[in-house]
Amino acid sequence: MNSIGKKISDTRKLKGLTQEELAELSKVNLRTIQRIENNKNEPRGKTLSMICDVLQIDKAHLQELNQLSQKKTVTAFIIDGIFLILLNLLLVSIIGYLTLPPEATINSKTGAILLSFFIPFFIVHFTQKMSATERTIKFGFGFVAQIILFLVVQGFINTCKIGFRSWTFSCILIFIGVLFYGKIMFKPQK
Repeated sequence: MNSIGKKISDTRKLKGLTQEELAELSKVNLRTIQRIENNKNEPRGKTLSMICDVLQIDKAHLQELNQLSQKKTVTAFIIDGIFLILLNLLLVSIIGYLTLPPEATINSKTGAILLSFFIPFFIVHFTQKMSATERTIKFGFGFVAQIILFLVVQGFINTCKIGFRSWTFSCILIFIGVLFYGKIMFKPQK
């Protein structure tokens, strides 16, 4: 809930008013009050002034709260972006560490295959409300970057040799496939 809608809702409840009563006292449509409190509208100008007068709230304070809320949203977006970049680097590093070195054994490669299934499986479990495309982009872009880096550094032929010989491509395909199609393994939540 944005800060203005939440503040209006909380103050209305503290004063013991219903939405209908607030609408009547402020001469604002009931549907408008409901939409403001449900974050479907943000009150401005005269509407905000009339609601603030009835609830005895400082209009300037509400607008400052809204600006702070927007700054927090930008900060949260930046922090989420940094976290996703670090998580993708970690995932690529784990799979690469288990498959790419020449001394990688069948055991480490098998472990990479298992991790390529179970890590995205748990990601899907915790992000079921996210679309498959969004989840794949957010949690799989590290592997796309890895393939592009291999192509630039090694060339197409060497990248294919390294990728298939080391099982890295198999791991990437499993990982991306489970991210995208993994939701079918879960029953729909009611």
